[in-house]
Amino acid sequence: MILKTTKQKEYELLDSGDGKKLERYGEYIMSRPDPEALWKRNLTDKEWEGADLEFIRNGTKNKWIIKDGILNNWDINYGNLKLNIKPTSFKHIGLFPEQLSSWEWMSNLITNFQLPINNEKKKPAVLNLFAYTGGATLACAKAGAEVAHVDSSKNAVEWARKNAELSGLKDAPIRWLIEDVILFLKREIKRGRKYDAIIMDPPAFGHGPKDELWKIDEDFLNLMDLCKELLSDDPLFILINGYTAGYSSIVYQNNLMDLMKEYKGKVEGGELVIEETKSKRLLPSGIFARWSRSN
Repeated sequence: MILKTTKQKEYELLDSGDGKKLERYGEYIMSRPDPEALWKRNLTDKEWEGADLEFIRNGTKNKWIIKDGILNNWDINYGNLKLNIKPTSFKHIGLFPEQLSSWEWMSNLITNFQLPINNEKKKPAVLNLFAYTGGATLACAKAGAEVAHVDSSKNAVEWARKNAELSGLKDAPIRWLIEDVILFLKREIKRGRKYDAIIMDPPAFGHGPKDELWKIDEDFLNLMDLCKELLSDDPLFILINGYTAGYSSIVYQNNLMDLMKEYKGKVEGGELVIEETKSKRLLPSGIFARWSRSN
């Protein structure tokens, strides 16, 4: 299954190739490395050189080259949200545009969420793990969910809170949590808390706020076991995003099939891609696996 992001009003993939991608975010164009772009570019060198921002990787030294008069952060409207774009020292800019189709999928499920007994509307409880700058959190909150946003980075959570304010969701029912994911899940289990939906984007390697160590090859199965204990009796969805090199979406699909075998629903997975505006060529941008309940 391929989920494709196409040109949006304030975002588009202009070109890719030679290990780089050329994108437009709002009124600014930026060039960044992308190891998946192992083909030739379509646009001319002159068009690439016209980028307002360029990320340069030279051995262990990374830096942005930003033209005079260009802001070092700005806001764009994307996926019915307003988000702050800010180039960072590790190439990211606070948004993964390929996630748009997943935001729409989750939003539709939340909008149609109903209690199975008396058909009354209820706010589903969503848990977003490794939640970064909050795109998925805000998409779910805007659709009507209560969200627990968990990330070990204080800067990322502050960035997410700024995005919430920009998107008119400052007072939305969101719990902002700077926590180690594994320790947080264990405490939630002890508290007896339950969630109707879980989103996660587990990195290959990371540290918690108190230097707790995370390694996906050692900790992922434990993460799935903990999540199972937190699911409500009638869960709505689970979404796993993957950016870790070397893994297939089938890995995550197999885990979801095992995790959700007691529930009625379907598992699907595949690639997240972005379509170049003119050539329609697809840039692989991540993998996903998801489960949603049967109506």
